[in-house]
Amino acid sequence: MATVLAIETSCDETSVAIVKNREVLSNIVASQIALHQKYGGVVPEVASRQHVETVNEAIAEAVEQGGVSWSQIDAIAATCAPGLIGALLVGLSAGKTLAAYHNKPFLGIHHLEGHIYASYLSEPTLQPPFLCLLVSGGHTSAIAVRGCGEYELLGQTRDDAAGEAFDKVARLLNLGYPGGPIIDKLAQTGNPRAFPLPEGRISLPQGGYHPYDSSFSGLKTAVLRLVQKLEAEGEPLPVGDLAASFQATVAKALTKRAIACAVDYGFETIVVGGGVAANSGLRSHLQAAAGERGLRVLFPPLKYCTDNAAMIGCAAAQHWERGEQSSLDLPARSRLAVTEVGQLYR
Repeated sequence: MATVLAIETSCDETSVAIVKNREVLSNIVASQIALHQKYGGVVPEVASRQHVETVNEAIAEAVEQGGVSWSQIDAIAATCAPGLIGALLVGLSAGKTLAAYHNKPFLGIHHLEGHIYASYLSEPTLQPPFLCLLVSGGHTSAIAVRGCGEYELLGQTRDDAAGEAFDKVARLLNLGYPGGPIIDKLAQTGNPRAFPLPEGRISLPQGGYHPYDSSFSGLKTAVLRLVQKLEAEGEPLPVGDLAASFQATVAKALTKRAIACAVDYGFETIVVGGGVAANSGLRSHLQAAAGERGLRVLFPPLKYCTDNAAMIGCAAAQHWERGEQSSLDLPARSRLAVTEVGQLYR
């Protein structure tokens, strides 16, 4: 079993973990949420500078908590794509330096592949094939997982990602940043049927709708117009009902597409990854619908839904076991499809 030290700095969490195959020995996460809240979103330059200040301390703490010596670590891994280029460079440079200094193999890991592997950390028997519904602030995708590095994109968002829609609607309602946890909490106090909202469908040139692709920009606009209408009427905004209606609409839309995709392609298991996997509305809707179809749904523990290095280490351990490693001149890339992870290894 491979023991990997992994670094994740693709956005606004500085995280370092030590993972032994699927066992997490340590997982340090230094969040920057408080730093970016005053801006209403992540500022790339601010994120990069914070990673520089935090990464060395996080590495030292991960090694200490992991209870391993450098001689017991088989490989070093770092997220190399996709993400904020400056932020990626911090973790990638740190990982390469550690690999060169300690004479260890280095592996560059795709951030979305890490989210696929997040459920492996709590489900030791999980094996492909399965469908991954990956829902985060920047991505909403249905991915066929047929093996380590063997991925096929079956559905995606055509505009806003699910997490991005949560942030934008939270801004419309003056709820602050990040929007997902705030809306989820408020939704518990509201009526999800109070306001009918459009789920968003993608029309096909030949007629009908794409069964697996998503669209959330229209939903965001519908909430905006509803808020404007309610404000014009002079009544206090029913924020709980608005949050509950919005969240239920997103959950239903994602559930319909994930179930249809799994059934059509013959997958018996749906694995959910990404920050929106922590959403209680999505969890309840998808689990209920999957149960009716005899499908298994796996959600990562909440601590592995948001960005973390443990999931990066788990993915790296699988690639290391396959005899793969990356070159020390591997560049950071702000964009790279998860179907192209093979480019990262030699």
